[in-house]
Amino acid sequence: MRRIKSEQIADVMNNLEMMHPEAACALDHRSRFELLVAVVLSAQTTDVSVNKVTPALFERYPDPESLAKADPAEVAEIIKTIGLYKNKSQNIVKMAGKLLDDYDGEVPGDFDKLTALPGVGRKTANVILAEAFGEPAIAVDTHVFRVSNRIGLTDAKDPNKTEEQLRKRLPKEQWIRAHHLLIFHGRKICHARKPDCGACELKDICLFKDKTL
Repeated sequence: MRRIKSEQIADVMNNLEMMHPEAACALDHRSRFELLVAVVLSAQTTDVSVNKVTPALFERYPDPESLAKADPAEVAEIIKTIGLYKNKSQNIVKMAGKLLDDYDGEVPGDFDKLTALPGVGRKTANVILAEAFGEPAIAVDTHVFRVSNRIGLTDAKDPNKTEEQLRKRLPKEQWIRAHHLLIFHGRKICHARKPDCGACELKDICLFKDKTL
């Protein structure tokens, strides 16, 4: 695999911004706690699907105290339309309990503390740090992984390496914005099965024609 030249990265970011000025977190939330729960629920599920179940979930369990006391089976009934709902229901109940036990019910703004929570992996922790705390972070989901490697921003074979390369190639002040722009580009233009290259302002820079992704 090859990567685009460093001097082309600014053009990539400018074009992504032009194509997707509305790019932002698509998960509905009113607090750090709600964001954390929503991001955990979004694994292998669309944000649209998560936004359909969280209003009823947060009405029933508006804070860590109430969720920690919940019966996972009742939580599962509320979120049963999303993928892996049984496992996720157990995780968010345990997660709420750990928030109470270890952090006085507050969502921690520390990567290691976040990843110690049930159901929270590297991607989720980075989303929380970026969205809830404004800390420079790049969360690599399937869209970010696919699009970054197609364009040639990265040439990595796994999400962790992709994150590492993006952190090295992009200015720190662009990390959060890049996450949103790459996700929106993946959702709207650079689709997994059939990217709409004709509608893409990156077609003269992108290395997709040389890729197998």
